[in-house]
Amino acid sequence: MTPLGAVVRGLIAGTVGTMAMDALLYAEYRHGGGKTEFGRWEFSSDIESWEQAPAPAQVGKRLFEDLFGRQLPNGRAALVNNLTHWAFGIANGAAYGVVAGSAPKPRVWYGAPFGASVWGGGYVVLPAANLYQPIWNYSPTVLAKDLGAHLVYGLTTAAAFRLTSFVGRSR
Repeated sequence: MTPLGAVVRGLIAGTVGTMAMDALLYAEYRHGGGKTEFGRWEFSSDIESWEQAPAPAQVGKRLFEDLFGRQLPNGRAALVNNLTHWAFGIANGAAYGVVAGSAPKPRVWYGAPFGASVWGGGYVVLPAANLYQPIWNYSPTVLAKDLGAHLVYGLTTAAAFRLTSFVGRSR
């Protein structure tokens, strides 16, 4: 596999993994009594200000404002949340593609340590950026739910990466 092929396959796989993670999180939201329909939930339509915005939006806001030296208005919080969330999931898929593409035969189980490392990385980077509390301030239930979502992301990304190896092959 070429490095470019590994990156492209990783981008596709990261997209599929992000979709799977969002499907799980939405199912959990609905199971917990959430009423918002999927489209509004997925596109963060109820976020109207930066004070309401979750970590992905805050990261995107900081990156944009630091890079361009311009303030983002409250009306951009939902958009920035989605762009950052999806870009992060897809970009991590590309990184996975480079690593897995270097292996003689990428395995789906590689997705478990990959997903766990993405999860753990968030609990290092986001507290350092003052966007999360330190990991020990979260309950085991919250951490387990978040880890579970990231394992779904990682395993689905790995499975999609593996499946893309069969696309375009002649028999």
